[in-house]
Amino acid sequence: MSHEHDIHTHDSHEDDIKDHDHGHGGCGCSGGSSSTDKNQLLWLVLGGLALTAGLLIEHLSEVPFYYPLVIYILGYLIAGGEVVLRACRNILKGRVFDESFLIAIATIGAFVIGEYAEAVAVMLFYQVGEYFQDMAVGRSKKNIAKLMDIRPDSANLKQKDGTALTVSPADVKIGDYIIVKPGEKIPLDGVVTEGSAMLDTSALTGESVPRRASEGDAILSGSVNQNGVLTIKVTETYGESTVSKIINLVENAAAKKAPTEKFITKFARYYTPVVVGLAALLAVIPPLLMGASWSEWIHRGLIFLVISCPCALVISIPLSFFGGISGASRKGILIKGGNYLEALNYLDTVVFDKTGTLTQGVFNVTEIHPAAGIESSTLLETAAFAESYSNHPIALSILREYNKEVDKNELSDYTEIAGHGVSVIITGKKVLAGNSRLMRNNGVSFIEADTVGTTVHVAQDSEYLGYIIISDEVKPDSCDAIRLLKELGVGKTVMLTGDNTKIAEAIASDIGIDEVYSELLPQEKVEKLELLGKQKTDKGKLAFVGDGINDAPALALSDIGVAMGALGSDAAIEAADIVLMTDEPSKLAQAVKVAKFTKRVVWQNIIFALGVKAIFLSLGAVGIATMWEAVFADVGVSLIAIFNAMRVMRAK
Repeated sequence: MSHEHDIHTHDSHEDDIKDHDHGHGGCGCSGGSSSTDKNQLLWLVLGGLALTAGLLIEHLSEVPFYYPLVIYILGYLIAGGEVVLRACRNILKGRVFDESFLIAIATIGAFVIGEYAEAVAVMLFYQVGEYFQDMAVGRSKKNIAKLMDIRPDSANLKQKDGTALTVSPADVKIGDYIIVKPGEKIPLDGVVTEGSAMLDTSALTGESVPRRASEGDAILSGSVNQNGVLTIKVTETYGESTVSKIINLVENAAAKKAPTEKFITKFARYYTPVVVGLAALLAVIPPLLMGASWSEWIHRGLIFLVISCPCALVISIPLSFFGGISGASRKGILIKGGNYLEALNYLDTVVFDKTGTLTQGVFNVTEIHPAAGIESSTLLETAAFAESYSNHPIALSILREYNKEVDKNELSDYTEIAGHGVSVIITGKKVLAGNSRLMRNNGVSFIEADTVGTTVHVAQDSEYLGYIIISDEVKPDSCDAIRLLKELGVGKTVMLTGDNTKIAEAIASDIGIDEVYSELLPQEKVEKLELLGKQKTDKGKLAFVGDGINDAPALALSDIGVAMGALGSDAAIEAADIVLMTDEPSKLAQAVKVAKFTKRVVWQNIIFALGVKAIFLSLGAVGIATMWEAVFADVGVSLIAIFNAMRVMRAK
């Protein structure tokens, strides 16, 4: 169950979109600026005028035959000179069988057999198709650029005298203070030191409801300050900020190609030379063997060439996957590549971590049960001192309940025991605080708790002091997440947790999880994941959903690693293949829906393009289809496929 992390930079579908005249079967679209579009349109108009003039002069009987020929050649050079030059350049670079080559050969061949007007008209029609195709791809780029609009342009760096200096976010250092006014984007990650405001985080999380930020709150770049003035102490440089990571993830996602994309690229590589060979045979065999007209059969061969171009596939398929990735980003779902987007279609088993994934991860002390002769306050104080060095949510809940200052000078020999608890010396006495496993391993007799919740047992010098119950709440949409995943075809849902069996089973039963494995140490979670991976179907994929900080091994081991609510966490973004930018597990179901819609559009384009080409190739071979139909079969199909692919970006 290893990840495919190879970066196919020379053959990425981002290149297909940005510069698709350079790939196999590439289409030669420029997709440039508005000034380029105006120039292109001007050349099309001039080419159209030359064709019209040629047709008019050709029908004047007293005009020498070479007059219209000169005008047709001029019109051809205006309309298609760029295409012929591009074909020549590509041949020199070893890329022979692209669309520029096919159109150039077909139209020059039409000149050779005396079909001058048709040659110019086909080239002109082809360039008109290219112009609209450029517009379609350009629009898709604008949609992606709109997503990238979360990148801040400047930062207001606070000076010693209290004034603000406008600088580039890249020039701001960790520890500097920045001022963010109403309506401005937060340029860098940091902590609010002054002020309060409502923040629009929709560009990051896909959530439309603003959230309040006030003094002491961590704040993420890319959010928009809706009201109030904030002073923020910067905690990350621009290169490491949340907004920078999001932009890099979306831009680099194109490098990891889905299996369908790889197949189409390989298919085009072999398909185009084959159809060129068939076109040559179609032009040569009937005249040689049956004495048929060379002119007619060369004409059919040229038509066959134009129809054969695989342009619709090599542009629209990558565009569909890139659209799916950018569309998911708008919903607060970062997908690191087309391979992971496609893999979501085959999701068979989803394994969830419990704390912080299916539950809130916000613990509160709900019960205190001291042993006989021990005061509740003594039990809580001892537990608070023992947990004072830990950042674990359970430890923080005990400290919050104690709500007094802990004198850490009284502590020594503090040790965290993974999957068990902590050991520490407090004023010369050895204190243990943790689960039942920790008590057993140290020979402490303890009371088994029968309450649903996380139990922290406390012992001092092997004397049992009692236990504290800490409870966590299930997230509001955890039930919906499990239900939706099952509706979308996921065969099995599993929960892995280090918590006790009673709590784990109660939560699993409450939200509809199929299997639960509890009281697991970190390494045992990985072992269970490996076992579950062997149980899935041959084509099925296994996803692990965790908080992305403590679950890096499991995230890396699964077919699809999903980091939950881990925006801004380096460990999550590095280890996971998909990052859900809010704390909602139901986002995974949304990601599966995006993946299924993308797959549907991709196969619509494949079937449509190949189906239309098969029909027109047959018609061209028997002499029914003309060059006009041939160009429609190529450029028209490409445009329809591209516009269909763009639906993925706008999918609700």
